[in-house]
Amino acid sequence: MKLKCLCCEALTRLAYLGAALSPHTVDVELFQIGLHNQPLNLRARLQAQIDATSGQGYDAITLAYGLCGQATAGLVAREIPLVIPRAHDCITLFLGSRSRYQQQFEQNPGTYWYAHDYIQRRDNTSTSLSLGAGVDNDRLQERYQEFVEKFGEDNAQYLMEVMGAWQSHYNRAAYIDMGVGDGAAVEAHARDEAQRRGWAFERVAGDYTLIRRLLAGEWDDDFLVVEPGQQITMAYDDGVVACRKHEG
Repeated sequence: MKLKCLCCEALTRLAYLGAALSPHTVDVELFQIGLHNQPLNLRARLQAQIDATSGQGYDAITLAYGLCGQATAGLVAREIPLVIPRAHDCITLFLGSRSRYQQQFEQNPGTYWYAHDYIQRRDNTSTSLSLGAGVDNDRLQERYQEFVEKFGEDNAQYLMEVMGAWQSHYNRAAYIDMGVGDGAAVEAHARDEAQRRGWAFERVAGDYTLIRRLLAGEWDDDFLVVEPGQQITMAYDDGVVACRKHEG
């Protein structure tokens, strides 16, 4: 098959590794980190690229995304299928399964996640707050962005700490080791941040199984295949995402 992969920069190394190992031809296109904090914007950009891919000889478009704040809900498959992992966000993709994500969520809900590409590639408008699991990220992110706009990045960080906003939501820093590239600097950064904020630190082994299978065409029940003329919807069950006929 010839596959197109639309991928968040947070998963860059994993996507290119998966493409290199895939038995199929895979073209990867990256989208800026942090766009999931603007779901409508991200959805519009992804849909525009899906539409532009028509007629280019691809057999399917794979999405290296989760539901991501419902940014992928509403995406429409045009002439070829869309394939998306059944995942709420990129943490599931880093950990390799929904069950492992759920285990982490239940055992350590206030986790501030650190991943190699996410930290290296974020710009001044992106923050690891969006990699938190089990906290009110939308409200926290909104407050943080208001501070950035009014006072700048450094002052926003300071104000969040003075107000105790981060400490009240998080108690653990977790570095996800994917075993791809040298992440020593990011791990050291996570350790330093944990010590500075009084959090526990843990190094968590990553698992890129979902990304590998996504790009290898191994689409079982862990993936949703959206046929032409259908659109992605949010599922209010363990399936995370579903699809329905597009009325448009």
